[in-house]
Amino acid sequence: MKKFVLVMVFALSVSAFSYGQFALGVKIGYNANKLSTNLDTVKSQFNSGFHVGVWTRFGKRFYVAPELQYTMSGAVFTNEGNLSTNNWKQKIKIGSVDIPVILGFKIIHSDFITWRIELGPQASFNVSKKVEDENSVLGPIKESSLSSMSWYVLGGTGIDILFMKLDIRYQYGLNQLIKDVETSGSTNASFDTKNQMFVVSLGFKIIGKK
Repeated sequence: MKKFVLVMVFALSVSAFSYGQFALGVKIGYNANKLSTNLDTVKSQFNSGFHVGVWTRFGKRFYVAPELQYTMSGAVFTNEGNLSTNNWKQKIKIGSVDIPVILGFKIIHSDFITWRIELGPQASFNVSKKVEDENSVLGPIKESSLSSMSWYVLGGTGIDILFMKLDIRYQYGLNQLIKDVETSGSTNASFDTKNQMFVVSLGFKIIGKK
């Protein structure tokens, strides 16, 4: 499935490139995410982060937009007592290299303003992982419990005004970010954790047509 997606994205990119317009720029933005869990006794809070990167766009009305960015995200988990005799609180920090490949359509397109809708997959490589215990009780999540790679599907909308662009997207994780964790010498605690993220980006065009 992953190979099929990559082959389709490559084919669409070649098609869009041969069709016409190309643009390149930089971006920076804010992201808020929450790591879900299927355990009623473990709660997760929304976490604020940021991202920086570069974006490209191939095509005219229909386009393909591969991007490359670095994202800081994470979560805070708190336990209400069932996984251990004492309550624990852990903070997770993740730095990832993300490669979204966006398929888009320009609903409104003019020299001054463009309104777009977008959908596509994203591969995220978690290059930095850190788990901190927020109190004296050691929690069950370890750095080795965090997956090294995640897949997402994302969708959103965007507006271009002259050389600037504003993107608003929602990302939904397709695989577990946190694997089963050990509690009291066993591995019977399944977090079933997937990442959900709300993303707002401000981009600036360097070269090309929007």
